[in-house]
Amino acid sequence: MTEETPGFEEKPDVPSGASPDDAEPKEAAPSEKEEAAAPAGDVQQTAALTAQLDQVRTALNERTGDLQRLQAEYQNYRRRVERDRVTVKEVAAANLLTDLLPVLDDIGRAREHGELVGGFKAVAESVETVVAKIGLQQFGKEGEPFDPTIHEALMHSYAPDVTETTCVAILQPGYRIGERTIRPARVAVAEPQPGATPAAAKEEKADDEESGGTEEV
Repeated sequence: MTEETPGFEEKPDVPSGASPDDAEPKEAAPSEKEEAAAPAGDVQQTAALTAQLDQVRTALNERTGDLQRLQAEYQNYRRRVERDRVTVKEVAAANLLTDLLPVLDDIGRAREHGELVGGFKAVAESVETVVAKIGLQQFGKEGEPFDPTIHEALMHSYAPDVTETTCVAILQPGYRIGERTIRPARVAVAEPQPGATPAAAKEEKADDEESGGTEEV
């Protein structure tokens, strides 16, 4: 048997004329296929990430649209609830005040006849104050144009001194709460006399005649 000398390692044979570095093993260089496969893999990964980003953006836009629609529906719901609340309040107040209208009519007649005195006057004024706080408003005045939406004509006549259908007497005042009419004003109306010259036109004609009669010749 051959004895190995300790401390020495067997080295590969080096051809004559070659440097020691040539004897060391070299790493294999990447092939052309591997170099081409690396960029192709990056492109595919970028495309996949882009597709995922597009999907996320689409989902975000859909959720944003859903949120906007939900917010709009909630605002409409709040407005509808508020409108219904006001309507219910007005209806309840109108039902209550309708029952009090005869009492208010009695108070008005007593005031016209000078009978609103003493304790009855204090009670009447308290009632009027309470109904005013609830929102009751009285309307109807002599001389205002007749409006069939808020006036109820109980008497009709002709008058030469009006140019349109006019309320000449308030038989019963009207009442409203908010935009809701509880009772129309019951009135007597007068229309222009057929064929008659309105008073304003007569006065204007008289003024013209007076100015013409004072002209110097």
